Parts: sequence; C-alpha cells; structure tokens
Amino acid sequence: MNRIQLALAQDHKLLSIYFTAGFPNLNDTVSILKQLEEAGVDIIELGLPFSDPLADGPTIQESSTQALRNGMTTDKLFEQLKDVRKHVSVPLIVMGYFNPMMQYGVERFCQKCQKVGIDGLIIPDLPVDVYHENYQELFQQYGLLNMFLITPQTNDERIRYIDNVSEGFIYMVSSAATTGAQNSFGDVQTEYFKRIGAMNLNAKLLVGFGISNAVTYQVATVHTKGAIIGSAFIKHLEANGADSVYDFVAQIR
Repeated sequence: MNRIQLALAQDHKLLSIYFTAGFPNLNDTVSILKQLEEAGVDIIELGLPFSDPLADGPTIQESSTQALRNGMTTDKLFEQLKDVRKHVSVPLIVMGYFNPMMQYGVERFCQKCQKVGIDGLIIPDLPVDVYHENYQELFQQYGLLNMFLITPQTNDERIRYIDNVSEGFIYMVSSAATTGAQNSFGDVQTEYFKRIGAMNLNAKLLVGFGISNAVTYQVATVHTKGAIIGSAFIKHLEANGADSVYDFVAQIR
C-alpha cells in the first residue's frame, strides 16, 4: 500500500504541510523535510518551483521565484532527494505544474520520483479526464498517486468522476481564489465543507487554501480527514528561517 494510503487510514485528523523546494535557501529542502517529520506532520507536499504558477497566491509565487533564483531545478531537486528515504518516512508529494514535467519527460519524471521515494503528485493544471485517459497507467506503473483539486464551483458530477479516478485524497480547495492564508472561514466555506462531506465520497478529503492557524485547521477538519497549510508556513520560514519548523507545527495542533 502506498504511504499516502497508509496515512489516510490512520484514525486521527491529518496535517499536511506544503513548502517550496529550494526556499528559503537552495539546500534547505531536506533539512525542512526532516524537521517536519520530527514535528509530527503526517504528509509533506514539496513544491516544484515554476516561473508561471497560476494557481498560487503571492506568497507561494514569491517563494517559487526565490527558489528559482537560488538555482533550484527539477534535476537539482531529485539530486537533493536521492537519499531522503534514509531520513524521512512520511508520505512525500511533489506539487507542481504539468508543463515542466512534460519538458522533463513525463515518464522520466515518474521514474525519478519512484527512485527517490516520492509517493504522489498534485498537478493543478492536469485535468482529471486527460490524466485518466493518457497518464493514469503510467503513474500507476511507477507507484505514484495523483491527487485532484475541487473547488466550491466544481459540480457534483465532476466530483463523482474525480472520486472514481482517485486512489489517494481529494484536495478540497476552500475557495475559488488563489492560495493564501486566512485567519478564519466564513459561513459559505463552512457550508461547502459540510456539503462535500455529506456526499460520502470514497476518497478522503483534505482542505487547502486559507489554513493558517489552529482555528482554521480545526474548522477545516470537522467534515474532512485533514488540512493542508502552505502560505502561512512559507511566511514563517521567511520570517524565522529554516530551523524554526517545530515552533510553527506546535501552534497548529
């Protein structure tokens, strides 16, 4: 069973943390991964920097730009991760855009992911039907789960289709906006969490976009399996450095 599936089978609410590979400094990646596991994070999402990250808010965009300036590339990331499974046992997901993966070679990218111990991918600009028809068998060949995003505007029929294709979790975007931290959720978002939770989907739900503190984490996980924090953690790294990971996780739960 894939590490992501093992994590989803646990009986507690999950905390997933996203950060951009190569940020704040080029060689911080593995150190941050180790600290996140030691702090008790259940799943780690590692952002592959891209020059045109359309789904990301300004905080993640700026971290991606800085990582690229630092010299982060796809090959550099795989080089950094070559021995990561000697130190980190939690599920690792690469989150990135499909264009760089296509330029790298999709099968080559999948091979490298399998070699270093990546468990899954989140590719916001790869439509589920394109994945299902053209890439699912390839991803399965290399032991990779692909997680899909839904938003408050995603209709029930498409959600059911995504659920049928999914082998990992569904990334439940809290709003139609780009990524970014919030201090609280409104009634509209809370009702959305309830509505999707009531659909009794087969796949587990993790909420992302807008989770920044213990309050938003708790609200987001009432009707879901867990929550994902990205922008707030990147802001923390920017303000406090790469050795401050434990303090951030401790204040969430």
